[in-house]
Amino acid sequence: MKLMFAFMASSSLALCSAAGAQTMDHSQHSMPGMAMPAELKPKPKAVPKPAPAKKKPAPATARQPATHEGHGMPVASPRADALPRAEEVPEPLMDHHAMGHDMSGRPVGEAMPGDHDMSSMDSHGTGGTSLPAGIAPAPAPAQDWAADSVHDPREMAEARAREFGEHGGGRFSQVIMNVFEYQARKGQNGYRWDGEAWYGGDIHRLTIKTEGEGSFKGGVDTAEVQALYSRAIDPYWNLQTGVRYDIQPRPSHPYATIGLEGLAPGWFEVETALFLSNEGDLHGRLDAYYDQRITQKMVLQPRVEVNVSAQDVPHHRIGSGVSNVELGLRLRYEIAREFAPYVGVSYERRVGDTARFARLDGEDPSSTSFVAGIRFWF
Repeated sequence: MKLMFAFMASSSLALCSAAGAQTMDHSQHSMPGMAMPAELKPKPKAVPKPAPAKKKPAPATARQPATHEGHGMPVASPRADALPRAEEVPEPLMDHHAMGHDMSGRPVGEAMPGDHDMSSMDSHGTGGTSLPAGIAPAPAPAQDWAADSVHDPREMAEARAREFGEHGGGRFSQVIMNVFEYQARKGQNGYRWDGEAWYGGDIHRLTIKTEGEGSFKGGVDTAEVQALYSRAIDPYWNLQTGVRYDIQPRPSHPYATIGLEGLAPGWFEVETALFLSNEGDLHGRLDAYYDQRITQKMVLQPRVEVNVSAQDVPHHRIGSGVSNVELGLRLRYEIAREFAPYVGVSYERRVGDTARFARLDGEDPSSTSFVAGIRFWF
């Protein structure tokens, strides 16, 4: 019995030793640096597996995009229903307006502080500054002054009145002598003046005009004074009406006067006037000049004056039609804007019946003068 147990134990021990040796031999195959066994058992030939049958790809839908087989990559589909769902799109690519809110996340149409109400603007361009000029009444001036709650209201009212007087609605004045010159001409030398003074505001003014000429030997030949009410009818033109009185020649006559004075296109200064005397004589005058600046200080001024008469006035030696024309060219140097000496030339020609009266009196109907004078204003 003991021999049988001893034989079984030795047999089991031998089997365990053989299995452990086989395990150690296989484990050494994967260790680097170990020698390969001298003899390798031939591997059995692999039997090729039959190729699997190709499956038709499932149609791409909005819920399950088509994929490359074996890769898992989505395939772009031209079909509209293959677009990804909104929840599958990253946040920056989502159409916020289509979802009912804007980029800030608030619902479309919800007003926020500081937003402009664009819906109140007229789509036809009749709101805000697009309103046609001149049809909307001006807003009422403010009556609740914040400064009155801190300072004496009477003192603030006086301060506002002074401010308004200096910024629109103020009263101003000017005296300007456009022509004040000595004339050297054949026969006898003479002089001439032409100027005006005005006082008032931007719209309403009182204007005084005067002009005349004479000779040093013969005295004053012509002299007149006009007192006019001047009203601005647009930014460039003033309508003037009043009276004119001729000091010379004698007998003197008063005239009712209406005229237009302003700046014509091309920067031409223009004065026109009609004169109706107390005896029914009607005269007209056109005076124009242009300041051509050559340098900042030097200005060349061409000038023209035309006088016309509706009838003959024998006692004043004036004929009907164009009575006389004067052309002048003066070059001035502005020592200051208010003070500018000048030199130039002036040509005067009496025409028509007025020239005939001059010849009957033994006078030359035309004359040329070299002039030197001063243009000033204050």
